[in-house]
Amino acid sequence: MPKSSSAIATIEEARAFFDANPDIDAVDIIFTNLSGVPRGKRLRQHEVLAVYESGRFLPGSVLVIDITGRDTEETGLVWEDGDADRYCLPVPGTLVRAPWLGDGAGQFTTSFYELDHTPNDLDPRHVLGRVVDRLVADGLTPVVAVELEFFLLEQDGSGRPVIARGLNSGDQPWANEVYSLREMEDFKPFFDDLYAACDAQGIPLESGISEYAPGQFELTLRHKPDALRATDDAVMYKRLVKGVAAQHGMIASFMAKPFAEQAGSGMHLHVSMADGDGNNAFASENPEGSPLLRHAIGGMKEWLGESMAIFAPNANSFRRFKANSYAPVAPTWGVNNRTVSLRVPAGSPASRHVEHRICGADANPYLAVAAVLAGMHYGMTNQVDPGPAIVGNGYEQAPEDYRLPNHWAAAIEAFKGSARMRDYLGDRFVTHYTTVKEVEMARFMAEVTELDYAWYMHNA
Repeated sequence: MPKSSSAIATIEEARAFFDANPDIDAVDIIFTNLSGVPRGKRLRQHEVLAVYESGRFLPGSVLVIDITGRDTEETGLVWEDGDADRYCLPVPGTLVRAPWLGDGAGQFTTSFYELDHTPNDLDPRHVLGRVVDRLVADGLTPVVAVELEFFLLEQDGSGRPVIARGLNSGDQPWANEVYSLREMEDFKPFFDDLYAACDAQGIPLESGISEYAPGQFELTLRHKPDALRATDDAVMYKRLVKGVAAQHGMIASFMAKPFAEQAGSGMHLHVSMADGDGNNAFASENPEGSPLLRHAIGGMKEWLGESMAIFAPNANSFRRFKANSYAPVAPTWGVNNRTVSLRVPAGSPASRHVEHRICGADANPYLAVAAVLAGMHYGMTNQVDPGPAIVGNGYEQAPEDYRLPNHWAAAIEAFKGSARMRDYLGDRFVTHYTTVKEVEMARFMAEVTELDYAWYMHNA
């Protein structure tokens, strides 16, 4: 059975696009590496047609560059590999206009392949495809929706980030106006352009709210019975939000914790499973869902510790996890309860699903969904019991002897030693992801910060 992620767009698709959009002649070819940052090249129309006909060579080392764009030589994929090229081939349905880049701009998504056209096992999209295929082999289709929180920021006179001033009022939000319609109205020009750009790209953007911190927002992407395309939407949505914000003189940040005194930004993943007839396999009159949903939750709950290097991939990620902040601190689950890590939302029996609330908005969406689905598959296959659901304050009831890894090094070490992660995500992938993050952590810790001087220069 071919990998779910290995569908390749045809030259006919590209020709049809340019027939309908003859003005497009500046097109970004995009891939997403381990760090979750979209990277690529800008091509002319005739070059795009060539990619759709025969692919584009790009160096394999770009798959393992770190969050800052630096090579990770320790992977052996730079000098030892001769910085060798691989193929990038286009993903069907992703060639679209990019209106925030100008009238003649477009973009499309690609995946990496080896020179013999086998899927590259370090490409996050193929890593997700590997997990989806295991579910499909068992007669289940994951139905996925991604919710992303972000801040709208600007820079003050010293270059430090501050909450952006409203586009209509010119005022700077300062209070926690959760669900505030006033904040939504104040940034209406931004949201109007955001929705228009999403419509132009076929990204199914739905409702939006102001979140738990000033200048923080969350918009919903409609669920899809195709985990890969739902995640493609999330990756391109993040790029689009940043681009539209820049048009309005703002910075859209998906950083997990930009301000110590405010709530952090999460990526909430809503997941159910469709059976062979397209029905929700988690559906049940029981608010806790079907036994299959309980087992899926049990698997995710058991895997949380070894998954944290994916869900919280950066040093800043761990600043978000704090009691009474709507970010989880322990492997807990419950029904209609936002104080737990794994929530079964209220709704009709047919809508039963789980909301995974651990990921920061800085996580790589492909890898986050892959790790969530892997835990669910493991739980369903092994009928893992999640234990009783938390009722009431999940922060107060979090077990003292089993909490989530609370710092970067512990999360990386747990991921590195996980045989289950190597089984589901790939042994080579886990090795190289770990290497990138270990090198990134060493580089981060080597920096001397202003806090070092404030705390230690005189007192040490």
